[in-house]
Amino acid sequence: MQTPVAKQIFVNLPVKDLKRSIDFFTALGFTFNPQFTDEKATCMIIGENIYAMLIVKSFFKTFTTKAISDASHNTEVLTALSVESREKVDWMANQALVSGGSLNTDPQDHGWMYGRSFQDPDSHIWELLYMDQSQLPAAPKQ
Repeated sequence: MQTPVAKQIFVNLPVKDLKRSIDFFTALGFTFNPQFTDEKATCMIIGENIYAMLIVKSFFKTFTTKAISDASHNTEVLTALSVESREKVDWMANQALVSGGSLNTDPQDHGWMYGRSFQDPDSHIWELLYMDQSQLPAAPKQ
């Protein structure tokens, strides 16, 4: 078996208001690592070895010489999270909407895969999906 290239993933996202972002994602059930949290950034725990660094824009700018994308007008990344059930997809998406997020696309139901998509308060797109791999259609024969 091949050794994975990386042991952890850190997705870095610029945010306007760190407290608002923490409150928003807390309402969706996420927690934060206090060791990597201060007034400039926080480390949101997504899963085992998967994190999102929510970084205030002025501090984020110190990590790049490029302009920071305005997520309300441009899409640079779609962050997709696989969860354990269709109910969890709906719960998280509904929590996002009542906590200050907005709908990105209508729900997608492919039978074996179900997903919903929302934008956080900074307009970053988050996709939630549940896959029942036992229902995955067979690959076409070649």
